[in-house]
Amino acid sequence: MSIRTEQLQIPVVGDSSVTGTLWLPLDEPSAALTIHPATATPERFYRGLAEYFVARGYAVVTYDFRGTGRSGKPKDHPELRMRDWMMQDVPAVAAWVRQRFEDRPQVAIGHSVGAHALALDYGTDGLAGFVTISSHAGVTSTVRGTAERRRVAAVLHLAGPVLCRVFGYMPGRRAGLGEDMPSGAMLEWGKWARKPHYFFDDPTMNAASRAARVAVAVLAIGASDDPWATPEQIEEIRPFTDERG
Repeated sequence: MSIRTEQLQIPVVGDSSVTGTLWLPLDEPSAALTIHPATATPERFYRGLAEYFVARGYAVVTYDFRGTGRSGKPKDHPELRMRDWMMQDVPAVAAWVRQRFEDRPQVAIGHSVGAHALALDYGTDGLAGFVTISSHAGVTSTVRGTAERRRVAAVLHLAGPVLCRVFGYMPGRRAGLGEDMPSGAMLEWGKWARKPHYFFDDPTMNAASRAARVAVAVLAIGASDDPWATPEQIEEIRPFTDERG
């Protein structure tokens, strides 16, 4: 497959930046797609998806959140929270893509927390629409299967906080959660996972009113056998009015 790539360093806040890749077809792209990653999921995971869309004429941007993968060691960014990825990293990458491809239609795919950002109207300016993949309210008590629910609870609420204190970051690889991540992100994840409606129950997120602002087309995708992202929990993360039914 004939693909051109460019390595990216996109400024976020202060002297921070995210590292990513711009994937380009040989001809001028017909549209631009940004892939916002999931928690503890490295950029390389999305290579196949990027190549699929480049083969169909898209320019594609993939990247790592700060404190993960190629965007810095988690131990060097202990303060980074999930909300920082959502409120800072996603909009920064989206703004870069919007400027680079201002004359092309633009769409986005968000995976898990990357989709949370889009669902709360971060990084949506100029989009024709976006797709969410396994974007769900990660409430521990709703995980399917007793064994899996106990494992998740043990990692998020017991082992996770202890490991963060011991190592100064969350060793996700050792805990079976994917890649290593900053302590702040791990601890915030655990905090939200205890709440019945995840971050919608965190008043500092202003999540309900932000979700109500989304005005573009949204396609939500999940897997029927996913023990975490059940249909009910996917339904929790969606644009809706401030009045929860």
